This record gives sequence, C-alpha cells and structure tokens, in this order.
Amino acid sequence: MLEKLKQRWKVNSINLLLIIFTFALGGSLCGYAGRKILQLTTIENGLLWVVIYVVLITLLWPLCVLLISIPLGQFSFFKRYLVKVWNRISRKKLQSAPLIAIFASGAGSNAQKIIDYFDNRKNTGKVALIVCNKAGAGVIDIAKKNTIDTLLIDKEPFFTTDIYINELKQKGIGFIVLAGFLWKIPVSLIKAYPNKIVNIHPALLPKYGGKGMYGNKVHEAVIAAAEKESGITIHYVDELYDHGNIIFQTTCTINETDTPDSLAKKIHLLEHQHYPAVIEQVLKTQNPR
Repeated sequence: MLEKLKQRWKVNSINLLLIIFTFALGGSLCGYAGRKILQLTTIENGLLWVVIYVVLITLLWPLCVLLISIPLGQFSFFKRYLVKVWNRISRKKLQSAPLIAIFASGAGSNAQKIIDYFDNRKNTGKVALIVCNKAGAGVIDIAKKNTIDTLLIDKEPFFTTDIYINELKQKGIGFIVLAGFLWKIPVSLIKAYPNKIVNIHPALLPKYGGKGMYGNKVHEAVIAAAEKESGITIHYVDELYDHGNIIFQTTCTINETDTPDSLAKKIHLLEHQHYPAVIEQVLKTQNPR
C-alpha cells in the first residue's frame, strides 16, 4: 500500500512518512480545535453538538493540515492536494455540465476568450484542458496563467493510437473546441466524440476551405478573388477538412483598401465576439436542463 502511495503521489519514502504524519497531526489538531470552539458555546452534548462538531472539523481540517505541513516541509504537496480535492468537488457540482478541452496550436487568443467566457458560466461548461501540438505555443502560457491542465501531443501517436483519446476520457472531457489547431482530426477521435467537436474557420464555407487553407492564406485567397465580404464559419468537425455541418456564420465587408492583415483583424473581432457564445448555445442544446 505504501508503495502505491509513493507512486501515486510521486514522493520518496521520507516524504511519504512526513505526509502521513501531517495527515495524522492535522486531524488531531482540527479535532482539538473543534472541541475547544464548542466549549465556548452553550451547546450541550447531543445530536446538535455532534452535527456542529462534524461541520467544524470539516472546515478546520484544510487549515490545520496546511499549518502542520509548513514545519514538516510538505506545504507544496498539501497545497496541490487540496486544490485537486476542491476541483473534484467542483466537478461533481457541475454534474451534467461538460468539461471542455480546447485544441490549439498558436498564440491562443480565441482560447483566452473562451476561457474568460466560461469562467462565469460553469453551470453550462468548464474549460478543463488545453491540448497543444507545439511546445512553445503561446496558448500553453495562457493555460498556466489560468491554472488549466495542458496536454502536449505528438503526431505519430495522435494519428495511429488511442492513447490521447483514453487520456481525454480519463480526464472527463465531454466536448472539444478547435481554436487554431492545425492538424486534421483523426477519425478515431471523431467517432469517440460524435457531434462533440466544433471548429471555427476564418471564411464563409464552403468557399476557401480545405487542406492548407488557414490563417492569412485564407484572407489572401479571399482578397485575390475580389470578394465583397468574408466572415467566420463555426461548424461540427467530420472526417474532411472544413466540411462538417455548419452551426453559425456571420459576415464582414471587404473594402477596396483591405489587405490580408486588415481583413484578419476584422475576422479576429468576429471570432472573439461570437465563438464563445455559439459554443455555449451548442452545449445548452446538447445538455438541456
């Protein structure tokens, strides 16, 4: 059992003993503190006393173990431990609200907008994971800043195995949002999350989509074709590039003076304005209360 705890908590034998000792002392301290607090009241021994005592020690326990952990050098471990406990409790409170994984490859401006949006709408969904295929991508820094778990993926196992699908399932991910993710989604992942993966494309599909059509390449093609308007398309993901059923589209005008860069700015404004809200509407439709 001790060996399993060492592996689970990733600690050596000495730290494991200190952690167990902290648990024991913290429990004793919160029990003692709870009794002392009740002695200051006029509540007599009985059912009410027991109920209040249980509530008190439940509230006092985290503070007591953190206090004991400081001189024993285990504060970092217990801080992480308590955060994980709280996250599990919060996750259970959400119940049917799905956990969202955002797949991104770049700076992550759309990811940040989605995180901010759902931070106040956790009864609808919660961004719980950032999946990225580039170690130095800005979206990883966004994940760290928002204390969101990250999953860095490699190409070969992503396309040839189910290892990442299993990890998504283990983490309880129920919905996937592509936000500037440049790899094609494998069929196995689409089958594992049917109608649970959405993408945003910086043009009005079915025009200007397909393999290699991303970022400024799209805007260059739109302007070269002398289009009068462009926009965004939010759609479900299927086995083909930019092909799944369309959920939402909106447009912006293209002026004669527009360049690919100026058009990109207009498109980014549309993405930031509409993508989070459309994701929320999809989640509400799929998970009615």
